[in-house]
Amino acid sequence: MFQFIQQQQDLDNILHLMSQTSVYGLDTEFIKVDTLWPKLGVFQINVAGQVFLLDGTRLELSAFWEKLFQAQQNIFHACSEDIDLIYHYAQQKSLSNVFDTQVGLSFLGHGLQVSYQNALKQMLDVDIDKDQTRSDWLARPLTTKQLDYAANDVLYLMNLSHKIQHQLSDKYLLDFALEDCRHLTYEIGQETPLELLYQDIGNYRHSRRQLMQLQQLAVWREQMVKALNYPRSFILKSSTMMDLVEQNPHNQFQLSGIKDIRQNIVRDYGKTILDLLKFLPEQNEWPLRMARPIRHSSKDIGEKVDTVIQAVVQQTTVPKEVLMRKKWLNALYQHVVFHNDEQDLPSYLLGWRYELLTKPLIDVLHSDESYLSTQMKVME
Repeated sequence: MFQFIQQQQDLDNILHLMSQTSVYGLDTEFIKVDTLWPKLGVFQINVAGQVFLLDGTRLELSAFWEKLFQAQQNIFHACSEDIDLIYHYAQQKSLSNVFDTQVGLSFLGHGLQVSYQNALKQMLDVDIDKDQTRSDWLARPLTTKQLDYAANDVLYLMNLSHKIQHQLSDKYLLDFALEDCRHLTYEIGQETPLELLYQDIGNYRHSRRQLMQLQQLAVWREQMVKALNYPRSFILKSSTMMDLVEQNPHNQFQLSGIKDIRQNIVRDYGKTILDLLKFLPEQNEWPLRMARPIRHSSKDIGEKVDTVIQAVVQQTTVPKEVLMRKKWLNALYQHVVFHNDEQDLPSYLLGWRYELLTKPLIDVLHSDESYLSTQMKVME
């Protein structure tokens, strides 16, 4: 049913087999409890109908990573964490040859996050157990249950992909789904610039001073977690950082009272945190206030936006939640109000959606620009 590969010479045989075909079914089992970077336990591959489990704790996999980047298609289900792991280990961030069966199913109306277990049941009438999800994949020897579980994750994946891609092709949606998979793998590889990390934590309620404090804390935290290979929450939770700038402690005692702050962090880095809150650049270097999110446009335009989206749903059969996400719509609002460059829009809006949806929506929103501007102005 499968082979568990622990010796380097056995991996060479698999690499040879991979050279003879170029479509692979893939999954990973890893541990990421007390580290920033995942620790690979097992990498599963279905190649030419054969299932192999690669021991990530013993094998040197650089040649294997190269095969994945050269493949015609790498098939995953819910690929985000798998791609992140590959990017970390391969030290490359451009895996554009991916088909994610979860993305494919979303185009077919199964929702945005259907599980692998449910996908197999719905599409192939296959039942699998998912009872080993949180087991220790770095322990050796692995149990028979763990190995069977890992093998099942790719055993049916090729058949699942074939059926989904066939149905997508029948609806003329396969190219759309493949493009969205490319956008997804591109986004996974993008890192927010250090100086902008605060934007993922702060909001429009924060003052410019508070945003400057958040910026300094966020840069320091990112440097710490990468140096120590700790999860970000081990240094400071994002909610704790918000409490820090809102309560602005002035001494170690007040710092210790901040919710969820770890006492070892107060002990080892308390002075640093207090200094980051206290010593700020000149005021003209502080970030501008963040824009208030748009809840809705004026009623008439809101209805026109919904009409445009619904028309594209009817035309393409792409479900509304796949066609347009709230964050993309908000990006369109900001694009119109601040006269931003279209190339700064989310990549999803610049591909197949552009002529169908993005451009018509921009035209509609331009007619409501004055209203939007009053709803979303940058507060000095």
